[in-house]
Amino acid sequence: MTDTAPAIELRGISKAFGPVQANKDISLAVQPGTIHGIIGENGAGKSTLMSILYGFYKADAGEVFIRGKKTEIPDSQAAIAAGIGMVFQHFKLVPNFTVLENVILGVEEGGLLKPSLAKARRALTDLAREYELNVDPDAVVETLSVGHQQRVEILKALYRQADILILDEPTGVLTPAEADHLFRILAGLKREGKTIVLITHKLREIMEITDTVSVMRQGEMTATVPTSETSPEHLAELMVGRKVLLRVDKTPARPAQTVLEIEKLRVTDQHGVERLKGIDLAVRAGEIVGIAGVAGNGQSELLEVLGGTREATGRVRINGEEMALTGRHADGRTRRGQGIAHVPEDRQRAGLVMPFAAWENAVFGYHRDPAYNRGVLMDNEAIRRDADNKIDRFDIRPANCRLSARSFSGGNQQKIVLAREIDRNPDLLLVGQPTRGVDIGAIEFIHQEIVRLRDAGKAILLVSVELDEIFSLADRIVVMFDGRVMGERDPAQTDERELGLLMAGIEGEPDKPEWQAIDEQWERVEAEEEAARHG
Repeated sequence: MTDTAPAIELRGISKAFGPVQANKDISLAVQPGTIHGIIGENGAGKSTLMSILYGFYKADAGEVFIRGKKTEIPDSQAAIAAGIGMVFQHFKLVPNFTVLENVILGVEEGGLLKPSLAKARRALTDLAREYELNVDPDAVVETLSVGHQQRVEILKALYRQADILILDEPTGVLTPAEADHLFRILAGLKREGKTIVLITHKLREIMEITDTVSVMRQGEMTATVPTSETSPEHLAELMVGRKVLLRVDKTPARPAQTVLEIEKLRVTDQHGVERLKGIDLAVRAGEIVGIAGVAGNGQSELLEVLGGTREATGRVRINGEEMALTGRHADGRTRRGQGIAHVPEDRQRAGLVMPFAAWENAVFGYHRDPAYNRGVLMDNEAIRRDADNKIDRFDIRPANCRLSARSFSGGNQQKIVLAREIDRNPDLLLVGQPTRGVDIGAIEFIHQEIVRLRDAGKAILLVSVELDEIFSLADRIVVMFDGRVMGERDPAQTDERELGLLMAGIEGEPDKPEWQAIDEQWERVEAEEEAARHG
């Protein structure tokens, strides 16, 4: 082992799951004290590779070297012992434990908890001061915002003496200001000599924060380059294997009559917490209205009400016709009859029946259409012919309508749902997270289809946590925070900083650092929700 040895070196790593080769003979070196980005399309093998490094999977072949020393990592405890920490996209926290309890979980010292908690409290105070990882050690995790929960995960890794930190899609649920704060934290960790591996699909983040970037495609490492010597366009081409248009090519909108009118819409959840607090909104034919906001601020409830899966109070009109918000007619079937199509945020839970064939999924919700029936029986051949046409038009791969939905990649599953809804030529299209977990090549196609529908004179309400996507597609941007509309902006007249403040519930310029103002705003919201839960 030498001082110049890579912090991480992988040699010839291969891993297969049955017939699927997730990693093929991958070699990679990550230099100490750097931020190393790993990008690739969905299913490229990034997470599998990092899971091998963290001991979740065992490689079929290959070797791992940590600081120049060959290291066996059979489980996560061995990874932690080797100084590796991992912050997962879906946090590994116990919701009803406090921050302190989560930090010491699994590394308690001795039979008594009190000394471990006291030690952790002192350590968290030092870490918070050193890295701006401010979080209340006595707060219950489930009451924290997503950004604060992420800080807890980083604190857990640092408390365990990690000097190699792996972060998997860390900014997916953060406002731009929170993401900037995270990047300051990572830069501080780098200055202290920590080595950071950043898995992300956001090319802008790669260019902004990393020193080196590695590109994976179909389980193989295709390139490793200094970030300063590449560009987003070049990285996208390396990821996909062809040139990709990173911007949405569209003409200015030509809005016509109002299709959707919402007045004072309110939703209260089962815990008594108000999730929509008097929403007013309108969407016109021939325009895309984008809803920007951090996940959990009412956007999901808004789509559910409009799509017919959640009841509400207030008034909603579609093409001037009153929409039922409670009772028997407040359902998806009625909504479809009113000219509304809905692409849900979670395609696997709400958009598809995964064990069913693609041709069956391609007709769900519309199976009563006379075109798909012969008397009292469904015309399965007609449905399969229709599914084949959708597969051809939407370039769904593999082109086999008899395969189950789970046999398709995430991007192709999304195309099945989009094809089913767009093909009905709706007056209003509700789209939730249209490209979540979707490959960059499929993103280009999905964006083109949404714009094509807009240009055909349809009204589109788009919800996305990706600000780049909102800026690319939306003709008007509406920002939501804590169940309210914070403001409306013209994409050409605003920027990510202004939207980020609105997304955190802050209007105008804060009189303190943005991240601190956002922390305080989230703390107020968390306190209000906790009070509502307990009456």
